Amino acid sequence: MSTRHVGRSRVGRGVRFAGGAAGLAARQATARAMAGRDSEAGRRAATKQQLKAAEGLVKVFSGMRGAAMKVGQTLSAVDIGLVPEEIRPQFQETLARLQDDAEPVSFSAITNVVERDTGTRLADAFADIDPEPIAAASIGQVHRATLHDGRDVAVKVQYPGIAEAIHADMQNLRLGLKLLNVLAPGIDTRAIADEIRERIGEELDYELEADHHREMARLYRGHPFIVVPDVIRSLTGERVIVTEYVEGRRFREVLADTPQADRDRYGEILVRFYLNGPLRHRLLNGDPHPGNSLFLDDGRIGFLDFGFAKHLDDVNVRQVVASTRATYEGDAQKLLAIASELHALDPDPAIAESFLASYAAIFGWALVDEPVQADASKTADMMRTYTDMRASQGFEGLTLPAEHFVIFRGMFLLLGLLGQLRSCNRWLDITREWLLDDDPATPLGRDEDAFFAGRFSYPAV
Repeated sequence: MSTRHVGRSRVGRGVRFAGGAAGLAARQATARAMAGRDSEAGRRAATKQQLKAAEGLVKVFSGMRGAAMKVGQTLSAVDIGLVPEEIRPQFQETLARLQDDAEPVSFSAITNVVERDTGTRLADAFADIDPEPIAAASIGQVHRATLHDGRDVAVKVQYPGIAEAIHADMQNLRLGLKLLNVLAPGIDTRAIADEIRERIGEELDYELEADHHREMARLYRGHPFIVVPDVIRSLTGERVIVTEYVEGRRFREVLADTPQADRDRYGEILVRFYLNGPLRHRLLNGDPHPGNSLFLDDGRIGFLDFGFAKHLDDVNVRQVVASTRATYEGDAQKLLAIASELHALDPDPAIAESFLASYAAIFGWALVDEPVQADASKTADMMRTYTDMRASQGFEGLTLPAEHFVIFRGMFLLLGLLGQLRSCNRWLDITREWLLDDDPATPLGRDEDAFFAGRFSYPAV
């Protein structure tokens, strides 16, 4: 475990990141050259180089924090076509270590943060706290503890010096995006940079996150298959969040030996929480990340981390529903008209079909009236289609509302999760509830509808 605070020097952090990027770029170039050889030996050598590149990627990102780590975790959660299909499972398995295995900082440094933030000594706040973290992520790590009243809790603590380090990362972000371009040419890195700059400040504000977390906990208290642990308000501050402890398996553990029927059920729960839920109760959790889910023994899923949340109003939701319905109906002109009403695009009929194709790439898997096996490799197609559209004539001034971009990102990451689970469902049966105002068609849907009855409803379009 590191005994130091997070490195704050922009130059030092930039040098480490640039060095890692250079090494990865070299490995990728070598792998591409070897793959071009028309021989089995060349292909084996290319495979070896690409898997080494994955190891290098983990090494680079796990030592970084904030913005850089977020990019790395996104790469671990989705498949953007970095390597040939035959080695993707090994490649993604290596990257998956970024989901909850960031390099932790020392317990003494964590103790100082907790005591300064809560204004109380560690021994007065907790009857016991494990010095070894149970998770370490992009801007903080989590320790298991026991309160003096006997309750088990999870103590999420922001890394000391992380705010300064993140601001340094903002300066070094172009280096990280250069690395991303090396690994996956054609990605819209400008959109990624804009999103990171907009959201990272909010993620540093644990008091804001705690507000979102408490709201989610109230919404889902007593839910039949979703668990959001309560926040312990008296021990929560600007850099510390204490919540009830939830015992469950991590995403990677579930992938190992879960029967297909359970994978399908888990997939439906994920869709209901990350997609259906916000359109019903108007609070969007925009970070469908593997490290943010715990799978309980009784079949429920616990959801953690609400640092990337956004409130929606009825107007936002109606816009999302209307644009998705136009996509479902294949009505390119209607979709363009909706975008024009939002002042997102000029109403030029010549660009309507391209615009529809981009929405279909993002939402299409959830709009097909037949069982669909979730495929994480489709995230690469989604990204390429959207990037190609943005680069096409007529789309220079595209300015979709922020809510749409957050939902796009959520759909992208959600499909990555479902693909890793290899979950298969008739996803339209779930989508119909908010898209077409149909009654629930699944047992989970009926249970959830009964739970929310009289409290929340999808707005009419």
